Amino acid sequence: MPLLTLENLEVRYGEIEAVHDISLEVEAGEVVTLLGANGAGKSTTLRAISGLIKPARGHILFDGKSIGGLGPETIVKLGIAHVPEGRHVFPGLTARENIMLGASNRGRIGKKQLVAETDEMFELFADIKPFADALGRTLSGGQQQMVAVARGLMAKPRLLLLDEPSLGLAPVIVQKVFAIISEIRRRGATVLLVEQNARMALSVADRGYVLETGHLALSGSPAELWQNDAVAAAYLGGGRSAA
Repeated sequence: MPLLTLENLEVRYGEIEAVHDISLEVEAGEVVTLLGANGAGKSTTLRAISGLIKPARGHILFDGKSIGGLGPETIVKLGIAHVPEGRHVFPGLTARENIMLGASNRGRIGKKQLVAETDEMFELFADIKPFADALGRTLSGGQQQMVAVARGLMAKPRLLLLDEPSLGLAPVIVQKVFAIISEIRRRGATVLLVEQNARMALSVADRGYVLETGHLALSGSPAELWQNDAVAAAYLGGGRSAA
């Protein structure tokens, strides 16, 4: 049984149909990426999974149980953590405090355990370790992104939703962020990744889905997606030569 299943998902913003009839699966331990142009419905799909938007139609199953329509707090407790586009780091809290907040939905955790787990995040995200006590507002975009992902991991999710982790970052920082995603994958995490940088996304993914104006246009392995020249040119940045 897949860890996550979407069946004929439809999401609307008023009269506007943002996502129509999307069906996909994510197996435990996979990294699956959603690709497509701006406005294709990628972020909306993640928001529906995490409970930020109520689906108009269709089913969202997590570990075989329906979660469509549940609130975000309930969904987090079930084991889904969402790192949204834009990072949303609290500017007046330190990097350490921001990361610790990720454990807030896990119930009572002893201070010693919380500190130990936070220290583990700083070992994984070594670039922000020297800035553990720096306020969120003073961190660079790349540092904020790492704090946001670390905060998501502190929830101990069975499924991590990552929305545009490379957005607005310098190429060298993008490389570091995706190196961390690769390490998360190596450790057995399950990730559903929305990303504009198709080359980077497919470099860490097991499978990919391409969305076009709210519809599922194509799915397959990274190699299969790159080998489809027409689709690669339209959605993935210029085809096999761009890989």
